[in-house]
Amino acid sequence: MSVQPAQRQAEMSSATASDAPPPGLALSLQPINAGASLRDQAYAMLRQAIADADIYQSREEIRLDERVLSEALGVSRTPIREAMTLLEQEGFLRTVPRRGIYIMRKTKREIVEMIQMWAALESMAARLATLHATDEEISRLRHMFDNFRDTTPAEHIEEYSDANIAFHQAIVQLSKSQIIMDTIKNIFIHVRAIRKMTISQSDRAARSIVDHLRIIEALEKRDTELAERLVRQHSLDLADYVEKNCDFLD
Repeated sequence: MSVQPAQRQAEMSSATASDAPPPGLALSLQPINAGASLRDQAYAMLRQAIADADIYQSREEIRLDERVLSEALGVSRTPIREAMTLLEQEGFLRTVPRRGIYIMRKTKREIVEMIQMWAALESMAARLATLHATDEEISRLRHMFDNFRDTTPAEHIEEYSDANIAFHQAIVQLSKSQIIMDTIKNIFIHVRAIRKMTISQSDRAARSIVDHLRIIEALEKRDTELAERLVRQHSLDLADYVEKNCDFLD
C-alpha cells in the first residue's frame, strides 16, 4: 500500500485541538519499514505494543490517538485505521462513539475465566511437552532462573516478572501444538498483564519460583501426569488470587 506525501500532509494538517494525545500510558512504537504492507506492519506493531503495555496498571482506560500513532510509525492514518479495525475485530480494541478507540480491558470475572482457560491449555501443553520436547529444550527452562539462584525474586522483581512470563510462554511452545499456541495468544495480553501486576504482591514471586522448579523437575522426569497437574494448579492459584484480591478490576 503506497501513501502519497500530499495525502499524509493533508491528514496531518487536518488535526484539531481534539487530536491532542490522551493522558496515560504511551505505547512503545518504532517507525515501520515501507517495503511491506503498511497495514500489516502497523497491525503487527500495534498488537505487540498492546501486549507489552501494562493495561491494568490504573483504573483509567487507555485511548489510542490516530495522530500520535501516525507520527510514531511514520505512516498516514489510513493504514493505522485499517490496523485498528482488525484489532477491534479480534477483541483487542473497542470503539466508543464520540469518544474514540480504547484498548479493551476485561472485568475481574472475565480475567478469572481467562486464567482458568489458560490453566487448561497450558497444562495440556505441559503434558505434550513431556512427550515431544527434547531434553535440551526442557533444560533451557531451568536456565531461565539462573539469575535468581543467589538472590530472591523480590530483589529483582521486574527481571523476575519477565522471566516468569517467558517461562509460561516456553511451556506452551514446548507442546509443539500449533492449535494450542494459536488459541492461547488471544488471551495472552490480559493474562500477561495480570501476572506482571500481581507477581510482586503477597510474596507471590517467592512461591512462584518454587512452583516453577517443581514443574521443571516433572518435565525433566517426563512425569506426564505430575507436570500437567502442577501447571494447572499453578495458574488456578493465580485465578483464585485475582478472585479474592483484585476488586479494582470491576
